Amino acid sequence: MAALVGATVVVPTPAAAAPPTCGPVGEPGLTEMPWGLRRLEPSSAWPLSRGGGVTVAVIDSGVSAIHPALKGQVLEGRDFNNLPANKGQCDLVGHGTMIAGIIAGREGTGVPFSGIAPAARILPVRVLPDLKGTNDEALPGQVAAAIDWAVDQGADVINMSLTTLPRPELERAVERALAKRVVLVAAAGNRQENQQDRPGYPAAYPGVIAVGGVDEQGGHVGTSVSGSYVDIAAPGLNIVGPAPGGSGYRAEPNGGTSYAAAYVSGTAALVRAAYPDLDPQEIADRLERTADNPPDGHDADVGYGVVSPYRAVSSLLGTRTDPPAGALPAPTPQDDPLSAQRTAALWAAAIGALLVVLLLIARPVLARGRRRGWRPGRRTDSPVTG
Repeated sequence: MAALVGATVVVPTPAAAAPPTCGPVGEPGLTEMPWGLRRLEPSSAWPLSRGGGVTVAVIDSGVSAIHPALKGQVLEGRDFNNLPANKGQCDLVGHGTMIAGIIAGREGTGVPFSGIAPAARILPVRVLPDLKGTNDEALPGQVAAAIDWAVDQGADVINMSLTTLPRPELERAVERALAKRVVLVAAAGNRQENQQDRPGYPAAYPGVIAVGGVDEQGGHVGTSVSGSYVDIAAPGLNIVGPAPGGSGYRAEPNGGTSYAAAYVSGTAALVRAAYPDLDPQEIADRLERTADNPPDGHDADVGYGVVSPYRAVSSLLGTRTDPPAGALPAPTPQDDPLSAQRTAALWAAAIGALLVVLLLIARPVLARGRRRGWRPGRRTDSPVTG
């Protein structure tokens, strides 16, 4: 190859790699809005908040960046597993993409689907190569590292639709994230056949919003783990969401608390956008106090009840000692500019009433005096002279 003399060779900048196409393709032609969206009606909250400016990290199996519902919504993330070059945007099993779609899917794509917070952005963090058992001793450390990384990237909300083993490094990562004012939402866990319920982690750690599942009738999903740590509930059965390998949609008839957590993370994004000064505990408190509370206020199946995006954003709330959710605060006393005139009028009315009473008393006295010959100016008690 001949050398170029006197010429400047400019090395072109490599074009950005196209988002990978990987994972299940789903079915085309979604024609009916998923029942979870009909039940929660997130669009009623959108005039107040759409989640704009909020980043939700999805620590999961990856998130597709090419699906129409997620195109433009997915940031470059990180893969803590075996596909680092894909920056968290390859989802081989389809789980993380459904989760992200429920949280922040775009509306107006020609199908009756959207996320709860369509203006939020998704930060994909891949830690799950598949959906097999979560008893891998390496997983808690990976999830802990993923939490720390997402916090460093500026995540406002972290969704963890997974359960793993409770380990000190995971608990410390949770505490660090909460200290940085990051809202943490996690699946309460799914009951395994012929196994006793046990708390799901990281959901059971203090400060994490633990989410259980409900069905279309509002009842507790039988596979949703129960426990005193469950904070709130959301749709967790017969779930539909975007598939990673194209523009289709996948159905998950058995659902799970994974998907319920996504509905709550989307609602948390709405609240964080509307009330950016609230800390994670205050946001959790708002979600719980505006939920569809069960009769006892809290139970082990659904926590404080089913999340309500509209009420979570719109309700006027004070502290826990204030009136119930939605009650208006007591009016602030104000000076009355007509107080002097009102006082004078009251005195005038009182004096007038007193004069009327005196006249009524005096009338019979005067009549009796006339009958006895009394006249004005005449003293009836002086001696008579001739």
